[in-house]
This record gives sequence, structure tokens and C-alpha cells, in this order.
Amino acid sequence: MTTRRTRPAPRPPEGTPPRAELARQARHVLADAVRIARWAAVERGATAAPGSGPGAVPAQERAAAALDLTPGQIRAGWDRARLAGLVELHGDTARPGWRLHAWDRDDSAVLRGWVALFDAWSLVHPAPEGVEPSAVAEVVEALPQVLSLLQLSQGSVLVPALLDLLGQRVEELREERCEVPGAEQAPAAGQAPEAAGAPAAANGTDGLPALLDWALEGLAAVGALTLDPGAEGRHATLTPLGNWAVWVKLEQICVAAQSPAGNIEQSAEDMLRGCARLTPGPARAEYRAWFAARTLSSAVTELLTVARGEDALLRGLAFEALRVVGAPAEAEVRATVAEPSLRPYALLWLAEYEGADPDDAQEVLTREESTWLWVDTAAAVADHGESELLVRHLDSAVQGTVPALLDEIRAVGHPRTVQVLVALAAAHPDPALAKAVRRAAFQVHTGGA
Repeated sequence: MTTRRTRPAPRPPEGTPPRAELARQARHVLADAVRIARWAAVERGATAAPGSGPGAVPAQERAAAALDLTPGQIRAGWDRARLAGLVELHGDTARPGWRLHAWDRDDSAVLRGWVALFDAWSLVHPAPEGVEPSAVAEVVEALPQVLSLLQLSQGSVLVPALLDLLGQRVEELREERCEVPGAEQAPAAGQAPEAAGAPAAANGTDGLPALLDWALEGLAAVGALTLDPGAEGRHATLTPLGNWAVWVKLEQICVAAQSPAGNIEQSAEDMLRGCARLTPGPARAEYRAWFAARTLSSAVTELLTVARGEDALLRGLAFEALRVVGAPAEAEVRATVAEPSLRPYALLWLAEYEGADPDDAQEVLTREESTWLWVDTAAAVADHGESELLVRHLDSAVQGTVPALLDEIRAVGHPRTVQVLVALAAAHPDPALAKAVRRAAFQVHTGGA
């Protein structure tokens, strides 16, 4: 641990431009997205956002006329602005994101915005029609190895070489999942796979060339690489931005692999438990490294599955980990607003994502939601903390008095209410207050008022 604390910051590969130059290149890639975001920010009080949904087409036409862009360019730029965190949506109304406010003065905000777009390249570039979603998912999951080869080669790589690597990695992923067709799935003797209802492109590697082209074109569209013809055939080369982004992710993986906890290899639940005792800075570094070793969609899904469990501490930590993801996690987090156990966490996450100060984000919660969150946090403290922390947790309640807090705790119906009240009564040094809390716990347990 001492060695890790004193380890100097890793230096990017030789030839990597300074951060200011990388940020300039990122601003160039996202120039149209910034223009569209600023137009939408000015127009947000009177127009729908130029994305999708009711009123989108008129908004696209107005934006195209105002910015001298085609409607197609407006739609593409709007998607980039949303994924890069330049705008947030409230219904059909656009609101400027915090990165848009910092765009001209904060190089770190610019680079984080571009990396969010880089991570979400497959959302910007629609997959070819007629391809099985599972095949698309396999290519997205296997692509980090292709990018690593491009980064380590320090130059251009022929597309056929990338195709070979992609095919090998896809086969490895299938073997890891033990995808062996059952007897009922195997085609009859003399029957072609297509006749059995299983296109070759879906289950073999026949469709990989088209999917590799799609992936490379998608990465080129966000400024991560270039595709050029050559005497020996097409070849791909990482741009300085793409080379730097892949290096950053590889470095995160290496740092995590050297950590005593080895969180990079752990499941989401074990990773969160390993980070529970870390301070915020090191914990965020572990979260980033864990995400870097996985596809974002599967990692976000795994964290939300953990958040739905019974451990309140892991629920809070899961949303802390999701804060390092940003835009690519927005849709899945927004979908959890309808789940009572996740709603307060999701609302706070979305408020901070949309630019609210963390100290003011609590204002988005209703009184009932704040009370539910207080009980959930108290459950985490009771399970994993010290009794003094549980007593101090009383000070964070929105209610002004303990009787009011107890009344509202009983009303919200949190499943851990009785355990929390019993633990609080056992920990509190005031005998009269402890007695009142025990009485409340008994009333909840017996169903009394």
C-alpha cells in the first residue's frame, strides 16, 4: 500500500499530445454537438428538443435553419450532445448540462465528455439491419481487445488482422458462456443451418466482417480512429484522442490488477464490498477500473441488480459507482425511478447528473422519499457501522423532532423499519428516547398505529 501511495502518476505513451491539445481535438469532434446544445439551451423555454418524440421534427427544422445544418446533422449532433453530457432532457424540454457551462474553460470536462461519447459509440452508430442483437452484443463486448491491439501496435493495422482477432475473441466469449447447442437445437442431417432457422451469420463468424466494419465506422464517427485505403488493403489507425483513451483504460485495468483487493476480477457485489472502506477518491478509481474491464451495459445492469438486493449499504455504493459512468447509465438509472426501493437513489443520481449541487440534490425528494432513504441508510449503518454512527444519523433526518420522525417512519413502510428502530433504541444513550423508539418498534411489529 505504501508503494502504491508513492507511485508516480503514469505517463502517457511517447508522442501523446498534451491534455490541452487533446481537449482541442475533442472540442473539434463535438463542435456541432456544442452548437446544437447551446441553441437548445437558449430555446428550451419555448420549443421541444430536436431529438425524438412529439415536436422533435419542427425543432429539428428550426435548429437546422438557425445553425445552417441539415436535419440529419441536427439529429446526429443532438445524440452526441446528449451522450456527452452537454444537455439533459426534462420531458421534451432541453436543459444545458454542467459540461456545456464548463466547455470553453475546463479541459478535463471536455475530455470526460468525449470519453463518455467514446464509451457510447454503439449508441451513436446504429447497427446494420437484419443482424441478431446477440451478435451485435458479442462484437461490442469483444471490441476492447481490438482497440488494445491498435493501441499497442502504435500505428495502423490491416482490417483483416483485426477481423482475425475479433473472431478469436468472439469464440472465446462463447466458450466462456459454454454455448453448446442442445440436441433439439441441432439441424437435422443434411439440413442447412439456414433451413433450421439459425442463420449462419448469427451463430458463426460469417457476419463478423460486416459487424467489424460497422464498429470501425462507429469509432471513426466519434473521432477515435481513422480508416484509410492502402496498397495492401484498408487499415485502421487510432487518432491521438483514441490512443489516449485506450491507454487510460488499460492503465486503469493495470492499477486495479495490482491492488491487494483485486477488484477488477470480482463480481459487482464483491467489488462494492471491497470498496466499502475506501475513501471517495480511491473508491472512484476502483470503480473506473472495474468498468474499464467490462462492457458498460453489462456492468450497469450488474450493479443495478446488486442495488435491488437486501443490503442497503451495497445499494448506496452501487449508485456511487454509477456516478463515474455518467451518460451511458442514464437510461437504465431513469428506468429504476419506478421501483420504490431504488427511486430515492435514482432521483438523486439524476439530479446530480443534470447539474444539481450534491448538497442541494436532496430537494428533489419528497418528504416521504427522504424518510424512506433515511431508514435505508440507517439500515446500512446498523448492519455495517458503529452504534455511535447510528445515533449521529438522527441529526440528518428532515423531521425536527424524534416523535415526528417516528410517526413518518411508520408511515413509509420500509421493510427494515423494525430492525432499524431496535438498533437505534439499543444504541441511544438517552433512556427516555430509547424507550420511545422501542415502543415505536413494537407498534410497527404488531401492526399498531
